[in-house]
Amino acid sequence: MAWGVWGRARGGPVGALTLTALAEEIRANQGQPPGPSSTDPQPEPELEPEAEPTGVTVIPTARPVPCSLPGVQEPAPKGLYQDPPSSWEEGALADLALYAAACLEEAGFAGTQATALTLSSALEARGERLEEQVYALVRGLLAQVPSLAEGRPRQAALRVLSALALEHAREVVCALLPSSLPPDRVAAELWRSLSRNQRVNGQVLVQLLWALKGGAGPEPEALAATRALGEMLAVSGCVGATRGFYPHLLLVLVTQLHQLARRASSPDTPKAWTPSHRGPPHSHASCAVEALKALLTGDGGRMVVTCMEQAGGWRRLVGAHTHLEGVLLLASAMVAHADHHLRGLFGNLLPRLRSADDTRRLTAMAFFTGLLQSRPTAGLLREEVILERLRAWQGDPEPTVRWLGLLGLGHLALSRGKVRHVSKLLPALLGALGEGDARLVDAALGALRRLLLRPRAPVRLLSAELGPRLPPLLDDARDSVRASAVGLLGTLVRRGRGGLQLGLRGPLRKLVLQSLVPLLLRLQDPSRDAAESSEWTLARCDHALRWGLLEEMVTVAHYDSPEALSRICHCLVQQYPSHIPSFLSQTQGYLRSPQDPLRWAAAVLLGFLVHHTSPSRVNQDLLDSLFQELGQLQNDPEPAVVAAAQVSAQQVALLARAQPGPRLPRLLRLGLWRRAGPHRPPPVYASSPFQPRSVVGRWGCLGSGCA
Repeated sequence: MAWGVWGRARGGPVGALTLTALAEEIRANQGQPPGPSSTDPQPEPELEPEAEPTGVTVIPTARPVPCSLPGVQEPAPKGLYQDPPSSWEEGALADLALYAAACLEEAGFAGTQATALTLSSALEARGERLEEQVYALVRGLLAQVPSLAEGRPRQAALRVLSALALEHAREVVCALLPSSLPPDRVAAELWRSLSRNQRVNGQVLVQLLWALKGGAGPEPEALAATRALGEMLAVSGCVGATRGFYPHLLLVLVTQLHQLARRASSPDTPKAWTPSHRGPPHSHASCAVEALKALLTGDGGRMVVTCMEQAGGWRRLVGAHTHLEGVLLLASAMVAHADHHLRGLFGNLLPRLRSADDTRRLTAMAFFTGLLQSRPTAGLLREEVILERLRAWQGDPEPTVRWLGLLGLGHLALSRGKVRHVSKLLPALLGALGEGDARLVDAALGALRRLLLRPRAPVRLLSAELGPRLPPLLDDARDSVRASAVGLLGTLVRRGRGGLQLGLRGPLRKLVLQSLVPLLLRLQDPSRDAAESSEWTLARCDHALRWGLLEEMVTVAHYDSPEALSRICHCLVQQYPSHIPSFLSQTQGYLRSPQDPLRWAAAVLLGFLVHHTSPSRVNQDLLDSLFQELGQLQNDPEPAVVAAAQVSAQQVALLARAQPGPRLPRLLRLGLWRRAGPHRPPPVYASSPFQPRSVVGRWGCLGSGCA
């Protein structure tokens, strides 16, 4: 039994009369006596023209079933991709649905109610509940909509879909999802039409959210739901429907990105994806990102999207090893530009922090950490509760959890109301400085720096605690750790400059003098961040200790200027004569550095320090040690290092010649004996092959062709 293709029968009636005749034919074919059933519509008065809604059709069914989330008031469906539960004549039902659309188009709103009742009566006459027939109706619409002309016929078919979704949102979603993976143009049009109907879109979004969470069926449903969400959220009329569960929807989308990122990095990914889905797995991640962008943009979060684009946040979100960094960037952007959602988001995070699923738990932890930057949001929990939670993360065996906890402690340190908790913050932060993971050390150094930026920071306490811990980090093999450690020292000097200017001989002054040689040599650090951080910290030291060497330090940092370095060494030797042996010993240690620029810089610095040193300040054992180290550099593979070592060794020989007591045998063996005059001549070094000559050179703009 079929009623033909789209369109009205020639010369036939329209509106409720047509559907009534079709219902009678259904009953006749089933062996039922013709005539009105108990569900036949009753005549209804024509409504006033101004009562006609725009694009909204209501289907009052004989047995209305309220739409609810699966698993809350009614069991979840076994799967959105299952076949229809009975052997329906899908083509006939599709024709019936399309004929109903034609009647809606012709009859206007007055005939719409009767038409909808007749459609229900025709389906009920088959002995099935109406909601059990919706799947076939929607699939029929999906198959025949492409053949409909643009304009009133197509709009009428879309109104039928909206009318069905109003009472049977779950069944409509079940029918449309299979066409969303892989993408289907017609399905996308139907999703957008549902999104524009403000009486329907909220119910449909709830069903899609349930499928996205993975609680209503197999995993492909979540991917199909993501694509459907992207289509719906791209329609501006859908913004209001997300207000009730906006934070929950955002978290689900971000968590799905984490799941996709992990799966994409798994060696089993090709086997899992290729047979059943077209396109690479990253296409699903791209769809999730677009849905997330649409969600943020539709609710006034365009600046959040822009900040993420500028910081590379979207790229990080889809990376298996950078996803949590992307979450932190997203949280920071929302703190800055979408604070109206932070309270709801914070509340949705708390139960996820104890989730058994790693992707849900870690994503929630990263969001929780990032949102602590917002003081009003952090104030939703008691300070002690947040602090204890972050400290508990420090005992987790997973380094990522400890890293997030340290970042959270850093955000907590900025809160002005947490002064009394410094004694609880410090042990965790100082203990992390010995971690083997660079992320943890960087996070701890950053948190300590934030602690110093707050009012009434415990400068003296931190100076004492960092005294034995910070100097080794200035020479750490990890570039980021070196740069962060040098920056922390500069911040400590800036906050404690009052005591340094008064000449207080406290732990900070001792720490600064212990770090001078590493800071000067790190101006030649191959890491640009470490070199610039050293320059900034030396400027802070010059201001706090009143050396008056800022111009010389900037010159040494950007130019190959032996004269400026000589003036710096002269000042240090004159102001801190008791520390000369320490300066020489520290510089000697860098002669064994695996990095050529540092070996060259150490040889040059050593030569100038020795040149300005009084013979009475250096003992014989130290001179012997310097001879030995410089002699070993005569076999260095870098010619510039060999040349610098020869010049510095000559300075050591001149200093030894001025020492009281015989030293000739040692000097003769080294071939360094020279007759010294009353004054030792200054060392002369060849130009450095390592350090850029100027700031201009750093920008790659040298020569006459640079405009």
